[in-house]
Amino acid sequence: MATATSQAQELITCDLCAKPVQQFCNSCQVGLCEDCINKHVKSLKSMKHDIVPFTKRTVQLVFPQCTSHSHQRCEAHCQQCDVPVCIKCITSSKHKSHDIVDMADIISRKREKIKRETEEIEGIISKNTAQDKGIENKILKSMAHYTDLQKTTYDNRKQWHLEVDNIFNKMESLIQSLRDHHITTLKSCQSKLRSQNSSMIQTVQENKEILKSNKVSDVNKYQTKLKEYRNIPQIPDLPLPSLQTNTVQGRELSIELGEYKATLTQTSLSSLTDEVSFLSVKELLEEAKVIANIPTNVKNLLKVACVGSDKAWISGRDKMITCVDIHGAVQDTVTSTCNPFPDDITVTRQGELIYSDAYNRTVNIVRDGKTETLITTPRGWLPLQLCCTRSGDILVSMCTTDNSHYKIVRYQGQRVTQEIDKDEHGDPIYQGGEYGVFVVENNNGDIVASDGNASTVVVVDRTGKVRFRYNNKPPGGKESFCPGQIVTDSMGHIIVVDYQNDCLHILDQNGQFLRCVDNCGLEYPNGLSVDSEGRLWVGLYNLGEVKVIQYMK
Repeated sequence: MATATSQAQELITCDLCAKPVQQFCNSCQVGLCEDCINKHVKSLKSMKHDIVPFTKRTVQLVFPQCTSHSHQRCEAHCQQCDVPVCIKCITSSKHKSHDIVDMADIISRKREKIKRETEEIEGIISKNTAQDKGIENKILKSMAHYTDLQKTTYDNRKQWHLEVDNIFNKMESLIQSLRDHHITTLKSCQSKLRSQNSSMIQTVQENKEILKSNKVSDVNKYQTKLKEYRNIPQIPDLPLPSLQTNTVQGRELSIELGEYKATLTQTSLSSLTDEVSFLSVKELLEEAKVIANIPTNVKNLLKVACVGSDKAWISGRDKMITCVDIHGAVQDTVTSTCNPFPDDITVTRQGELIYSDAYNRTVNIVRDGKTETLITTPRGWLPLQLCCTRSGDILVSMCTTDNSHYKIVRYQGQRVTQEIDKDEHGDPIYQGGEYGVFVVENNNGDIVASDGNASTVVVVDRTGKVRFRYNNKPPGGKESFCPGQIVTDSMGHIIVVDYQNDCLHILDQNGQFLRCVDNCGLEYPNGLSVDSEGRLWVGLYNLGEVKVIQYMK
């Protein structure tokens, strides 16, 4: 069987059909079967054909047929006219006095040039391959370096927290000591006053008894205590210590109580985000434009999470999470642990996929093709939407099993460092209901949430205090504002999906409406993400399509 296959692979077929080759036209350099010889000759009947057995073929140049003289091939080239010519053309009056060059010489020189260029291109390919390998090594070293930086930062964060705790432990101890001294001094004075008052009351009663007595001896024995009683204990004037604080955000934090003072100072000129924003200020386009339409096989497309500038993870109403590039080619797939589908997907700053699994109460990360559990939420709370912050924390929007309460929880590793659920009046910030609360962090540290149950975008500062709410109907919109997925960009813009009005709202970081993207054919937009080039990737729920939109200059 192997021998037969090998023979079939080596079989040479006719250039005009699929039959085995038997003859060869040296003039035209084509292989022919017996049936195709006449067909070949008739198709080029003006030419001479040297038909020989295939085994006696000769390899030679195939010169073009002359358009002016039949049965002639152009074996030369007229330099003045820049056209191929045959021997009859050369002797004609048209080309008689022109410079004629042998076509074989021209072909030889051009082949030599092509050979040199090919060798040079191969050399460039070799250099590019070496450069690519060098870049890959730099990427690996950079990732390892930044991983070390993150670990060092995390270790320093813990050390700084311990230092801050130590400062405030000392402050609390000092307050306790000052309070004890203050209260003890006042109580001592109070005790003296009460004791003197009790003695004077007794003296007054005794003196009244003496005044009633007729006995000379009782009056005669009387000893005055007035001088002693006139020395009333003085109430000490103890000043109450004041707590002095100074907060210049991003530069200095100080606290002072009496003679004790503690100061934390930040000496860097600006944050990385501020530097990047300053160096790459971008403006909104007057009209957004679609630069790519990416078809996918995902039915009911729900989530989009960009990786770099040309790829994104997408998911729908099944367990699969798929990575596609901007051309629609599938780069990777992950089968999630979710039942029935992931509640949200996002990526870390290192490009690792993270997804939430409400059914199992877990937040999971995919590393080297394997799924690991990062967070397990408390019993009774389901993890829904996710956001990876610049500092490496994870914000998890979660709800109770009956959807009656929502909150946003900040995780540092597996440790809860912040919970956002009540405002300064003790009222819930986010409304209960069937829709999840999408969450994202802005450049200034604000935590931006899209509350579909309240049809509102809610923004709190880094401490959890409500800054503003936005719920405006879009210009020309037929339906009321219905917010869904939400993102922020390098300029601090807030972009939110309005899937009932088939558009996107763009706000500044203070909640001021800037633009409405409603010209890009966004039919029931759902998933939303922003890539490293500052372009929006919008997933369309019904069409299973992702549109890449340019909206900044």
